[in-house]
Amino acid sequence: MTVNAPSDPPAALVPPPLPSPDFDSEGFWAAAAERRLTVCRCQACGEWLQPPLERCRRCAGPTAFEDVAGTGEIYSFIVVRHPSVPAFVSRLPYAIAVVALDEGVRMPGMVVGVDTADVAIGQRVNADWESLPGSDDPALVWRVAG
Repeated sequence: MTVNAPSDPPAALVPPPLPSPDFDSEGFWAAAAERRLTVCRCQACGEWLQPPLERCRRCAGPTAFEDVAGTGEIYSFIVVRHPSVPAFVSRLPYAIAVVALDEGVRMPGMVVGVDTADVAIGQRVNADWESLPGSDDPALVWRVAG
């Protein structure tokens, strides 16, 4: 068990790691600021690319970010029961899922709005956005469909 030193701020006040956009991902984060889910796509062959790349790994064509439906199914998930990110301690336990989007790529995110015992592989989910604790930066989250 970890005990906070008297000078440590309460866990609720410690922000989570914030996004650090780079050249390849800045299009994703710009769309996320508008609460839109985008995925990198080759403009020559149509291949969806995750993680985003400047050039297509299949044909070396140019890429751009395109809006996607934000629907898919849980491919895999874990339930976090011990606080590894202090800003999320109040959410324990919570599920982090890898979602297979209908477009064919996989994206991670927290599953919200459902008890962790009810999260299941193959479950249909929809993308949503929540502000990160202590920030206006958006975080991609998944809500169970239906």
